[in-house]
Amino acid sequence: MSQIYASLPLLGFAAWSGTGKTTLLEAMLPKLVERGIRVAVIKHAHHNFDIDQEGKDSYRLRKAGAGQMLISSRYRRALVTETPEEEATLPQLIAQLDQTQLDLILVEGFKKLDFPKVELHREEIGKPWLHPDDSNIIAVASNTNASTELPQLDINNLDQLTDFVVGFATQDKNESFSCSDVNPSEMMSVDEGRTLILEQIVPSKIQIKVPLEQALGQIVSKDILSPVNVPQHTNSAMDGYAIRGDNLDRDSYTVVAHVLAGHSYDQPLELGQAVRIMTGAPVPANADTVIMRELAQQKGDIVTFNTVKAPIKPGQNVRQAGEDLAIGQIAVAAGTQMTAPELGMVASLGIDAIGINQPVKVAIFSTGDEVQHPGEAQKANCIYDSNRYTLLSMLTKVGCEVIDLGIIEDSEEALEATLQQASQQADLILSSGGVSVGDADYIKTVLDRLGQINFWRIDMRPGRPLAFGQIQQTPFFGLPGNPVAVMVTFLQFVEPAIRKIQGMENWQPQVFNAVATERLRSRPGRTEYSRGIYSLDANGRLTVKTTGKQGSGILRSMSEANCLIEIVPKQPNVEIGEVVRVIPLLGRI
Repeated sequence: MSQIYASLPLLGFAAWSGTGKTTLLEAMLPKLVERGIRVAVIKHAHHNFDIDQEGKDSYRLRKAGAGQMLISSRYRRALVTETPEEEATLPQLIAQLDQTQLDLILVEGFKKLDFPKVELHREEIGKPWLHPDDSNIIAVASNTNASTELPQLDINNLDQLTDFVVGFATQDKNESFSCSDVNPSEMMSVDEGRTLILEQIVPSKIQIKVPLEQALGQIVSKDILSPVNVPQHTNSAMDGYAIRGDNLDRDSYTVVAHVLAGHSYDQPLELGQAVRIMTGAPVPANADTVIMRELAQQKGDIVTFNTVKAPIKPGQNVRQAGEDLAIGQIAVAAGTQMTAPELGMVASLGIDAIGINQPVKVAIFSTGDEVQHPGEAQKANCIYDSNRYTLLSMLTKVGCEVIDLGIIEDSEEALEATLQQASQQADLILSSGGVSVGDADYIKTVLDRLGQINFWRIDMRPGRPLAFGQIQQTPFFGLPGNPVAVMVTFLQFVEPAIRKIQGMENWQPQVFNAVATERLRSRPGRTEYSRGIYSLDANGRLTVKTTGKQGSGILRSMSEANCLIEIVPKQPNVEIGEVVRVIPLLGRI
């Protein structure tokens, strides 16, 4: 068989009749279009077919003898070619496509030809598998397990199938595409990776009690209930005069007391009486209305009010006891991070110590013989370790205790000893560099021996390589070596995991929408994180631009940024004036 060539990705769906190839393609095409993939479909039919309707002009002209009938309108064009002698080949059909306007060619049928294919298989059809006899099949989509090392997809999971096709379509393009191409199923989306990680993270159950002054930034372990009413007494919301709401029709009132904050008038207020009262002072029994001082005129012990300027309403300017918090009401819910407002509120309740989840202990280390400590004389072919200092800062900001294990030499014994130590001392382990797909075999050997680790390629930039798993039941993250990639992967994967360990369920970072002031590009299907600067323009709009060069080793791009610009997979290109997602970095790095 001859090799099929195309100038862009070519992917077939091979299956026995009745498996549902057309139905699957029909459901998948709208999802591919939503992801920005421009698709052409070539379908092979084993029988005679006619796309023209009898009676239409094009049908009549073709039947009259036109070997090729080209019909065109404002919205589409179609070329119908008669092939009575010989069926057109797939290369001939591909050649008729305008490949400059496409990202992907999908083929239904032609299952015996030599080009990459996904086998569709349904157990109930009762037909044999195709992949044992077709080396061009790069994945299997079925409703049962196949005995194969090929990637296996769920034929009933349309999103999973679409992700596979998008990954295939967005690989680096060569002159031809065949089964030797990189397997796109190895790529995982940011959302998929984060979901898989969070499914394996267990919140901490260790609780400790700390003085209020040590609680800033910590996570409340159980609901803090108010032991008192807040405010404790029904009190005045301003300086003025307290009267009875059932006695508003009088021209004047007799002032019987002057009540300052911290004091009270302990007699019930009678009809025709008033008390001069300060903000926060408790109102006497029977009093339920306060008139501001600016509307009052007092001579001796008689006060009158300017009701023409501001009519009096019963109940005005009075704060009810328990209006803010009632006795037994939740003041701070479990899982809340203690910030200045929470600290002030808890202190106002008379509480001086609270229960928190024990701070998460995180062990960090860097790997590589080429990495050395700052302050040392720089050796040839070596770089100074910046990642540990970055991680130390970011972990401190999220309230973690950091165990710094330093730089680990490139040896199996050193790595195993370090991981053993970290798993015994820490609640989570972070490494940077040296544990991504394709690195030294001993790293995988050690990780497999001590726990269960998955090596992932995340469809994002920067930060594609990521390792995650358990080292003796302790969660482990292997982050990339590039400094910017370390920060981005920390924000997208590690921080959500830490928040869950801390007890903050369903934690989400703050996200804004902003108008792009420059053109931004990304590959379809990939999540792109550019370092950006957002600000308000003269019209009050939130706008954003990049910090310049975006290489994953350019630390300056992160230092100058106040946000990440997130270009989502379904938005491959952003033109000037279009809206993008902005993730603020203030307080996170």
